[in-house]
Amino acid sequence: MKPLFNPVTVSVNAKINIGLQVIRKRPDGYHDLQTVFYPTDFFTDTLTVSPYEGDFSFQVASAEDIGDSSDNLCVKAFQLLQREFGISGVAISLQKGIPTGAGLGGGSADAAFTLKVLKDIFQLPVSEQNMARYALLLGSDVPFFLYNQPVYATGRGEVLTPIDLNLSSYRLKIVKPDIHVSTKEAYAGISPKASDIFLPEVLLRDAKDWEGLVTNDFEKPVFAKYPELWEIKRELYRDGAVYASMSGSGSAVFGLFSD
Repeated sequence: MKPLFNPVTVSVNAKINIGLQVIRKRPDGYHDLQTVFYPTDFFTDTLTVSPYEGDFSFQVASAEDIGDSSDNLCVKAFQLLQREFGISGVAISLQKGIPTGAGLGGGSADAAFTLKVLKDIFQLPVSEQNMARYALLLGSDVPFFLYNQPVYATGRGEVLTPIDLNLSSYRLKIVKPDIHVSTKEAYAGISPKASDIFLPEVLLRDAKDWEGLVTNDFEKPVFAKYPELWEIKRELYRDGAVYASMSGSGSAVFGLFSD
């Protein structure tokens, strides 16, 4: 299936995690967790899908070493829809601006936006439910970027409940040092435990009251290995942040400022 279309370019946003508790390890090897995903365009990627005379082409430009492009989630997203619907004749180019190994969801966002753009270009008869199923095949937090609104996430991160959380009155600052934290590395230092905090309820409070209540379980093991990250968090508070935290499994650290 090769459609006629003009090149499509979209801006791909990142996310931050506000709170993250690892509840238990599951029999399938994944972990149950609770977190809040919040979209942000502090960092963005640029995704372009163009007509291509051959089957498929992919190019990526990044200031970082992001490994073999055949493992890129944009490629896997295309291959998934190609197997399902026989699509072909597209060239995808990706300009990376979202740091990798940062806990900002850049790869997952690229995958979700690729699915959405290809669905539109080929006018694929895919329901919202099946889009979420395809997204989950690519990664636990890929479904979030299909909806791209603040959500309370449970399960392995794919059970999404919209929440009323608006941080537009705060200024967001994200610091990403030259440290790459792999998800596997981060989970190796985690001891899962049940949480007595229900994040959607706690987040109804003013952000200045979140410190000590809205926590990220990955901080303790990751900060122990990379104390520079702990110092960045302390520096954000010294600079006047009302709340600061590492995002996801790191290494990006963000702060919310009221002025």
